Amino acid sequence: MNDAGDADRFEPGDYGSGGRGFGPGGFEDRHGEGGRTGRQWEPGVPGGPDGGGDDGEDPERPPRIPMPRSSVEDGDGPLPAPDNPGDPAPRSVPPVLAHPVLKSLLGAWALAACSPEEAAAVAEHLGACGSCAEEALRLREAVGLLHPQDSLDLDPALRTRVLDSCLDRRPPRIPVPGWAAAYDAETARLDALLQDIGDAEWHAPVRLRWFDGEGPASRRTTVAGVIAHLLSVDGLVAVALGLDDPLGDTAAPGPSPRSRTEAYWRTARFPPGRSVRTPWREQTHDLVRTVSFAGGGTGSARLAVSYGDFELPLHDAMVDRAFECWVHAEDIAEAVDYPYGPPAPRHLHRMIDLAARVLPAALAQRRGTCAPPPGRGRHLVAAGTPGRSLRLEIEGSGGGEWLIPLDSPAAVGSAELEVAHVALDGVEFCRLAAGHVPPADAAVGQVGDKEAIRDVLFAAASLSRL
Repeated sequence: MNDAGDADRFEPGDYGSGGRGFGPGGFEDRHGEGGRTGRQWEPGVPGGPDGGGDDGEDPERPPRIPMPRSSVEDGDGPLPAPDNPGDPAPRSVPPVLAHPVLKSLLGAWALAACSPEEAAAVAEHLGACGSCAEEALRLREAVGLLHPQDSLDLDPALRTRVLDSCLDRRPPRIPVPGWAAAYDAETARLDALLQDIGDAEWHAPVRLRWFDGEGPASRRTTVAGVIAHLLSVDGLVAVALGLDDPLGDTAAPGPSPRSRTEAYWRTARFPPGRSVRTPWREQTHDLVRTVSFAGGGTGSARLAVSYGDFELPLHDAMVDRAFECWVHAEDIAEAVDYPYGPPAPRHLHRMIDLAARVLPAALAQRRGTCAPPPGRGRHLVAAGTPGRSLRLEIEGSGGGEWLIPLDSPAAVGSAELEVAHVALDGVEFCRLAAGHVPPADAAVGQVGDKEAIRDVLFAAASLSRL
């Protein structure tokens, strides 16, 4: 090898004391005097000929690797000034603008279209100029009208208002009866919700709740299971109208809503998913179409829908199905985190009216007899005779007042014989009737006979079912 190669090669003696690595000051350049000037060992440097390597450090010298410094922002001291005098200040200074220029910027400022400097100048000017401040206030209010801060979700009553407007201009050849309009509207709203959810959300867990006797009850299912439940119970109305039963041969004659639902869930080969929406949707259209062609004649008025233990006239059964559709739509919306509002006021009023009309029968069934409890000095009231009554006042949209006879479902409510008064919000009363609100927590205002009030509230909760 030539001399140059020998000069660049490290020999065992090229390393610093202790044989450590190639850090700065860790070795001496072995080039001759005519070569490059290498770095020499310095006295006291760790690893040098007198430093003793890494075994210790000179206590009078700072460590080679400084300790981490604390941030200025973590302390209470002021921030340092910029290193260079030409650096911009941390906070911009509003530019000095003439009054006409600032006045011309008010429109852009109201629309939040100014630059930060212009916005700061306008804000500072508004504190000193009253006329510009008044003009800016008017412009901001106008911008608020152009950009209302409303929810992006549609108003639940929008569909009803649009249909009403259209039907006022051109009446339908075959109108939907008024008693079926709530079912038509609520099924359409639920169908719109189902259209927005994804495939995975059809298997989201849902807990169906109702009031069973003296306490709450619940059943766990999925979004698709809820639609299957609505399909099964709506089938009772379909059978009464002569349409096909969605359960086919699996349905026993005159079953209850719960038994029909359990039968559908048992016979489903796989857990239902999005596919259950199509038969449910087609059945709702068939029901609305059929009752629309039937109209409101005497034939439909005499038609009754059997729920197993009781019957409802077709008019009331359609309102009942609209009510359950809304309640379970809220259950689904809660499961998939979807906003959902109450029905339109006139539809809500029909639901409340139905619950108020069946309350006397539910109260008698809860007591086990039409007669009042013994030992209270009451007697069975004859049909059509005024009796002791509770005034049920429903507040809010769709509300009203109903006199609920307490001693017999055949009696007539009487204001002269009123013994109690209960006031509730309309939506709260419907949730009580759906078993979603405990009876003890439902009444907003109570006056009068506490026992009668308790009986009516528990009877309202007992209207709920799976």
